[in-house]
Amino acid sequence: MQMNSGSGRSMTIEERNSTMNAHSIEAGSLRFAFGKNWNRFLESVTDGRIVEAERSLREMLSITTLEGKTFLDIGSGSGLFSLAARKLGARVHSFDYDPHSVACTAELKRRYFTNDGNWTIEQGSVLDEEYVRALGQFDIVYSWGVLHHTGAMWQALANASAPVSPGGRLFIAIYNDQGWRSVYWKKIKRLYNRLPPMGRYPLVCLRFGAVWGAITLRDSFSGDPFHSWKNYAQKSRGMSPWRDEVDWVGGYPFEVAKPEEIFHFYRERGFTLANLRTCGGKLGNNEFVFQKMAFDPA
Repeated sequence: MQMNSGSGRSMTIEERNSTMNAHSIEAGSLRFAFGKNWNRFLESVTDGRIVEAERSLREMLSITTLEGKTFLDIGSGSGLFSLAARKLGARVHSFDYDPHSVACTAELKRRYFTNDGNWTIEQGSVLDEEYVRALGQFDIVYSWGVLHHTGAMWQALANASAPVSPGGRLFIAIYNDQGWRSVYWKKIKRLYNRLPPMGRYPLVCLRFGAVWGAITLRDSFSGDPFHSWKNYAQKSRGMSPWRDEVDWVGGYPFEVAKPEEIFHFYRERGFTLANLRTCGGKLGNNEFVFQKMAFDPA
């Protein structure tokens, strides 16, 4: 079987896997099965979740449509945002390191855009600089909550900037640095991935109970105990509360950065900050939209 990239190349899955094996960090054994978690999420993908994903893109990118634009989804995961970008009119190329995530993205394409030549999907690593550069340039490069899970975040951040066309935009989300709290969660995540499957479930349940117990209690005082649960997708980019908690507890490798570190990193590479949404100094993702200068200021 062959997978075609946005640049017109063709490479067998075996060849692609051989290339990616050189990137030992992403190929490491102590790694959360992101793709398997997304595979379960597909069962809950609804038109409403897709609409919320579209809204998230429109809001952060300050656009109403992506018609005539090219969109690169680095670490496509479930494929939900590749789908949202395609529905907004973009020509989409999706890739992910995890073969299960590639399969999830392909399944969403099968459901909504069967045999569509404007949406290509393949397996690839953002740490493979040669591969990323060979994809060409895109108007929008999107990588939400992905680059901090590669085990080499700063390299991944640098590589993700390469396909952004002059004047194009880079939309990323990176875990906020919370000092000792981040160190604590890194240890929990490492423990989760070292445990057998049955040993992992209690960790997720403890986290889920602590977070959602407090939320449900708060909502109960307003007369609707399940208000936040029912409206989670509308406030969380169309995602699932349970799958998000599993992803949070198990998500390893795990790195973090302060917002100013990300800002300075990309400013030195010719990007200006176009939009920012922080997690309010808490655990979670800070979202950044950077615009690449259309010309070399030098």
